[in-house]
Amino acid sequence: MTEAQLVEALDKHLSQAVSADEFSGTVLIAKKDSLLFQKACGLASKEYNVANLVDTKFNLGSINKIFTQIAIGQLAEQGKLSFDDKLGKHLPDYQNREAAEKVTIRQMLDMKSGIGDFFGPEFEAMPKNRLRTVKDFLPLFASKPLQFEPGTRQQYSNGGYIVLGAIVEKISGEEYFEYVREHIFKPAGMQNTDWYEADIVTANLASGYTRGGSSTGVRRNNVYSRPAKGSPAGGGYSTAPDLMKFVSALREGKLRVPDFRNQQSPRQAPARFRGLGIAGGAPGINAALEADEDRGYTIIVMSNYDPPSAEKIARQIRGWISRIKN
Repeated sequence: MTEAQLVEALDKHLSQAVSADEFSGTVLIAKKDSLLFQKACGLASKEYNVANLVDTKFNLGSINKIFTQIAIGQLAEQGKLSFDDKLGKHLPDYQNREAAEKVTIRQMLDMKSGIGDFFGPEFEAMPKNRLRTVKDFLPLFASKPLQFEPGTRQQYSNGGYIVLGAIVEKISGEEYFEYVREHIFKPAGMQNTDWYEADIVTANLASGYTRGGSSTGVRRNNVYSRPAKGSPAGGGYSTAPDLMKFVSALREGKLRVPDFRNQQSPRQAPARFRGLGIAGGAPGINAALEADEDRGYTIIVMSNYDPPSAEKIARQIRGWISRIKN
């Protein structure tokens, strides 16, 4: 397959997916810094029949976690923390004393802390307009027992990333969201990336539509299933061009993802960017970001439909790219 054939096949594939109501969003493919393909499909607002654009803002879901990782890595490089610091060293008043004494920053980064999730009965019952700051999320999980002995297994934990955000606030003296804007988004030139609040009008932002909870398959606006504002664990917004700027900043060394899985290196970030593959999803939210440094391709797919709407498209693109001869 050639790159021209990939573009032709993808354009046809997207048209079919949109016709079948399986995809709504935007797709971007680049080779290093050269744009190969960019297209928006579907509606940002079904209520007002507003089309998605190539620079529409989509909810990232858990892709936001990489920004929290970078923030922690920056503070580590400055010598303000070590990945092996205990939680309680930086948050001495944390509600769960066992977690404060046993859980390390490295374990929270790597989902090995035993800290649970904030999603659950309490989250479902809470009015979502009350979730706007990092500390608003803590009562949903912080006082609960650890789910396992820290370090003994790996289990996905949004709660752990809320705690990491609280640590960023404590050490930096800045609100988490402001810290990330100033030290990550600004250096990368990401002007259309932020944690936009659900009840504040934001231009060119896609509403999310989910079939979850519908026995008839009708898509509903996801406004009641997401917090009023995202968190260090996810729920912020970005655009495909901004995510491309983020990849470029990683490639150029302006930003670095910490090598927290390297036990021999309590603070060291990798010397060079080696690529990444991350995704995020929730009702009416799906996004995928992949950067293959060996071959130089970046794939960005963002959707305002349920998972795996974006990830499925990204997987198909990845398969086609594997057939391209350099």
